Amino acid sequence: MAGATLLVNGRVVDGDNTPAWVGDVLLVGDRIAAMGPVGSIDIAAFVAPGAQVVHVDCSGKIVAPGFIDVHTHDDAVVLDMPDMLPKVSQGITTVITGNCGISLVPMVSLEPMAPLSLLGKSQFKFQGIAPYAEALRRDPPAVNVAALVGHTTLRMCHMAGLDRPASQDEITAMGHDLALAMQDGALGLSSGVFYKEAYAADAQELTALACVAARAGGIYATHIRDELAGILPALQEAATTAKQAGLPLVLSHHKCAGPANWGRTRETLPFIEALATQQDLAMDVYPYTAGSTVLREDLVDGVIDILITGSQTHPEMTGRYLAEIAALWGIGQKEACLRLMPGGACYFQMREDDVERVIAHPLSMIGSDGLPHDERPHPRLWGAFPRVLGSYWRDKGILALEQAIHKMSGLSARRFRLGQRGTLKVGHFADVVVFDPLLVRDMATYENPKQISAGIEGVWVNGVLSYSAQTQRTQARAGRFVRRQSSTHA
Repeated sequence: MAGATLLVNGRVVDGDNTPAWVGDVLLVGDRIAAMGPVGSIDIAAFVAPGAQVVHVDCSGKIVAPGFIDVHTHDDAVVLDMPDMLPKVSQGITTVITGNCGISLVPMVSLEPMAPLSLLGKSQFKFQGIAPYAEALRRDPPAVNVAALVGHTTLRMCHMAGLDRPASQDEITAMGHDLALAMQDGALGLSSGVFYKEAYAADAQELTALACVAARAGGIYATHIRDELAGILPALQEAATTAKQAGLPLVLSHHKCAGPANWGRTRETLPFIEALATQQDLAMDVYPYTAGSTVLREDLVDGVIDILITGSQTHPEMTGRYLAEIAALWGIGQKEACLRLMPGGACYFQMREDDVERVIAHPLSMIGSDGLPHDERPHPRLWGAFPRVLGSYWRDKGILALEQAIHKMSGLSARRFRLGQRGTLKVGHFADVVVFDPLLVRDMATYENPKQISAGIEGVWVNGVLSYSAQTQRTQARAGRFVRRQSSTHA
């Protein structure tokens, strides 16, 4: 007999950017069975006699769709640590994996190289989406999982050398793997031509693979080639690739990186708006002024702060700043970076006013871009979504509540073709978060990043209570693999 939960007297924000209203929401099984004004739902019409109905008083609380983290590197962690506490405790009910050209599928390897090593090393054993989805079915995580296929992963599977464009035979082989993944429910193709392993890819290679995704109704998400001085040509390259292939584009974690670029969102956002008049385009953003990726000498400029999140050669330096380490060793920061490699770091590349402009932009969605396998991760892994609510909605007033929720749910589901998720509607999957609008806030910091956020009261995934503020732990693991839907309204 399907379980039932009645959320009573909450302020309902449906995820469609429509005005909030006060009322009740009934969850039966894995679906939203009914919604209406307080006291208006006839429970007997939806629940068998004698069935238990859990009543949850949501007075003074917000009832919203479960949040969709559109930019994650959670491919392996959903299998390694399926409780997914860093995500479900934020109100996240669905994660989109395979971003930045980096995906588990279809690589099989015991020793994956960077940047694939950002996903850890234990789960590179799936030659396709179908066995990956089956692994998730056998041992479900606490959140739903939808997957992109990474261009860099495809290159590493089929190319002996990565410092050149792919040959036609290599493109054909990569396209075959991508087509199979799309057939089995992948969302589309991602690329990360920012990374040296994919930087040599030319327009022919990228467009050919994007066409494979397009024929199956997929999307193209990209970490563009340059987020510093060359950002405009890089944006144009991404847009041209997607337009020629005929598929929607998502610009990953849009930013203007580096002090020389600060303030240029006044230039990039109108440029993106102009592109969006000619093609289907969106972007994601995380609510922080620091990014996080592998250690790279070219990102060391002697100006920005760089916090080491891990080093294989000097693990004792984790949690210290590069300038401090360089001074300790009596060398320059670039040399210190080389000594610490391979490893990861937080790069304080952005300025807050640029971040605010991107978050406020109607084309932007929220993604955490956290790296769950870092020993000392960026705080966005644990706090990105409550940070949007606590800082950019409640404290700064940059977003209305309905806008903030829309960017974290309905807009994301529509852009990534997730079907009946992302909005509170009768018949849709019962992915729901209840939070306290006065208390919701990120608690994770750069110094202490593994901290549960405040104010997230309860999270239901497919109708199952999966997180409770009372216990501050994962209650159940009811996540599913989410296939791409052929229609945004499916």
